[in-house]
Amino acid sequence: MSDKKVRVRFAPSPTGGLHLGGVRTALFNYLFAKKNKGDFILRIEDTDQNRYVEGAEAYIIDCLNWCGIIPDESPVTPGQYAPYRQSERKSIYREYAERLVMQGHAYYAFDTAEELDKNRKEIPNFQYGQVYRDGLRNSLSLPQHEVDQLLAEHTPHVIRIKIPADQTVSFTDMIRGRVSFETNQVDDKVLLKADGMPTYHLAVVVDDYLMKISHAFRGEEWLPSAPVHLLLWDYLGWKADMPQWAHLPLILKPDGHGKLSKRDGARLGFPVYAMNWFDAKTGELTPGFRELGFLPEAFVNLLATLGWNDGSEREIFNIDELADKFSIDRISKAGAKFDFEKAKWFNAEWIKKVKGERLKVEVKKVLEDKDVIINDDDYLLTVIELIKDRCTLLPDFYQQSAYFFQTPAEYDLNAVKPKWTEEKTDFFNAIIELLKPTEVLVAADLESSFKALAEEKGLKTGDVMLPFRIMLVGGKFGPHVFDIAALLGKDETINRIEKALVAFK
Repeated sequence: MSDKKVRVRFAPSPTGGLHLGGVRTALFNYLFAKKNKGDFILRIEDTDQNRYVEGAEAYIIDCLNWCGIIPDESPVTPGQYAPYRQSERKSIYREYAERLVMQGHAYYAFDTAEELDKNRKEIPNFQYGQVYRDGLRNSLSLPQHEVDQLLAEHTPHVIRIKIPADQTVSFTDMIRGRVSFETNQVDDKVLLKADGMPTYHLAVVVDDYLMKISHAFRGEEWLPSAPVHLLLWDYLGWKADMPQWAHLPLILKPDGHGKLSKRDGARLGFPVYAMNWFDAKTGELTPGFRELGFLPEAFVNLLATLGWNDGSEREIFNIDELADKFSIDRISKAGAKFDFEKAKWFNAEWIKKVKGERLKVEVKKVLEDKDVIINDDDYLLTVIELIKDRCTLLPDFYQQSAYFFQTPAEYDLNAVKPKWTEEKTDFFNAIIELLKPTEVLVAADLESSFKALAEEKGLKTGDVMLPFRIMLVGGKFGPHVFDIAALLGKDETINRIEKALVAFK
């Protein structure tokens, strides 16, 4: 690695929800920066005003904040390279586009959208480039006086890069090694649009140079754009300052066939966005991992392992451990299949791993959204610690814990009534009498007394354990039944037995 300070950037377009592939790109940038004591920059690439969506920038920032991927510089926390929105940098780009024209590396193109559409319809595989450019309306094909007149009359035009013929351009990718392109396969991309806004191709090069970006991580879908960017770095005289590039593998559909898309998530029943995204234009709500009940620690952990590992069998890492372990040479060239069951496994592991205090706010919201009243936060913490190993997603805490706060309104009678006997009624009446003088219920003591009484009454412990659970919980689930009773306390345990005995007869 060079001595240049590490500066990396995540540069999303504010055009909608943030796909998990985008979050992974941000994460890998962040981890690389932290590993190398560098800076992580958020730059908003909003030059395509036709696709700009109100609220998308704030949504992107919220997603990064939720994940704990906090930029050192951004539109919200600007540094010395401000502004960090490309739309606010518009005046910068024309200078460089015009410089390329003066050097003969770019040209003005005056073709209308209708003329280009006509060419596309009439010419198979039409590309605006070295094969057809001389027959089109641009400053390479028109006489100079006509070009001057068109410019003087402010005729709408774009500036295109002039891709040279018969050249090979190459670079060394940090993941893929040496990558080469034949320029004959590349068209003359637009650099500056008619409205004065740059395209991605010009803006990304200019901004990476001006912001002193040292390394650029982006998805492999950007590889076909690399020859244009290589040429621009060269033509603008900045080749020595070009960032080192790493093109990340795609996140694939669960079957491994093709890039994972929003439609795949809808079809297969899982989110592909970090957080819920509501499109005000279409009225469409696209679900996110956060609202489904994922912890950010789990979401970040699972993203890191999509295409990267630390070389060991270890799978659970917090974000600081990921930064410590992260290295480019452990990123795979091959695409990574997304496995939602594995994603849920990560979440279950993180719910087990974190303390109840960390979960308290989210669990309280889950319960209160279901009209469960929480009056005692310490009691809630005790409940969380008792049941968190049974929860995969945060909403699971409702089913697994509501009965600690509400007496069951109904019971799984099918599991009880077919085998109910008067002997069992007598047994539970005896349990009530056993409990009455008790001041504090201790799970181990209750278990011993319960089993001893069952033996005394000639009952198998298993035959009365399940009914006891259903009396307390309403169904066949929950932690150790004597732990439940101890937490509910003597009075509530007696109350639930009495109420259930009426229902079981």
